Parts: sequence; structure tokens; C-alpha cells
Amino acid sequence: MSITVNIYYTGENGNAVKFSKEMISSGIVAAIRAKEGNLRYDYFYPAEDKETVLLIDSWVNQQALDEHHNSDLMPRIAALREKYDLHMKVERYVSDTSDHEADSKFIRK
Repeated sequence: MSITVNIYYTGENGNAVKFSKEMISSGIVAAIRAKEGNLRYDYFYPAEDKETVLLIDSWVNQQALDEHHNSDLMPRIAALREKYDLHMKVERYVSDTSDHEADSKFIRK
């Protein structure tokens, strides 16, 4: 059972994009991706909202996510959130391991 957390960072004057770029350039993103249990850590920019950045953050299980939250990286991330005065909306998803074969007819590969 994997866990995916979608975090929408919203700010003003392009601050959400600046935040994501500093997260990458500072090496924080690479360090998170290198952590055991991380499946995905990627930023996306909504086409219709230039002041928001979406982070898709996936982990193999709750323990891996908890270890990330307790790591020395979290204070650095929190400081950057403050620096750019970002607000957050969070969605949390747990993987569904049931058979979704019926959905395949809607997926173009």
C-alpha cells in the first residue's frame, strides 16, 4: 500500500514557482528522492493558475513518510515555505490494489 500526498503550494508574485526552483537547486529534492521508500517527488505547474505549484509526493508506506517528516530536511523545507510565504492545500491518497482491468479500455498507450 503506497501513500501519495498532493500538496498545492500557493503564493503571490510567482513565489510558489520560486520555492520549487529553490527546492531543486538547493539539493533538497534530490535528497528526498534518494531516501529509502520514496517513490516520487515531482512539481507541476497548473496551466490555469500561475500562483500555484502542485507537488506529487509518494512513499511506499506510512513509516517511510513518517521518517521523511522526522528528517533533518523538514526544517529546511519549512523555512523555505516561510521565506516564500506559501499556503498549502493537502490531499492524501492510499493506493488501491484492486483489479482495474475495465479501466484499461480508456487508456491510450
